Amino acid sequence: MKIGNIEIQIKKGDITEEKVDAIVNAANNSLLGGGGVDGAIHRKGGPRILEQCIKHRGCPTGEARITTAGDLPCRYVIHTVGPIYGNNNGMDEILLFNAYFNSLKLAQEYGIKTISFPSISIGAYSYPIHDAVKIVYNAIKEFSKTNEIIEEINLVLYSDENHQIYRDFFDKLPQN
Repeated sequence: MKIGNIEIQIKKGDITEEKVDAIVNAANNSLLGGGGVDGAIHRKGGPRILEQCIKHRGCPTGEARITTAGDLPCRYVIHTVGPIYGNNNGMDEILLFNAYFNSLKLAQEYGIKTISFPSISIGAYSYPIHDAVKIVYNAIKEFSKTNEIIEEINLVLYSDENHQIYRDFFDKLPQN
């Protein structure tokens, strides 16, 4: 499917195996590694990612930072911090939107044409996936209005259930 001039793919798999220009890391504010996607990216990517993350001195929720991909098959890792659901004085939706949108803006600044995202904030941060997928769509749609670089966005889901929820949502959208 396409949103604006960007090809969108919903995939089931392991984001650390994506052969794209950049993958997005669902990071925590410290950028020093954690569990889930974050831990997997740091483990498989090796110490160069952590070295560059340390230099960033963290990342506020909704913003994004970029590093090398170390030993991963992509060129870059864009680290973004999604909100912990219910902890942001009613700003959860805006912060999650910004995590996606700012990752895409940073990707465009670096000339990235292909990028893969996990589902940010739905795991340990407890964001309801049915709400999150709508925000993902809205962020991509808004970004596509000014996109000049990015050609493909992969939404990579690790579990069968999450993959099906994304697939169902995107399959119901009107085709351009």
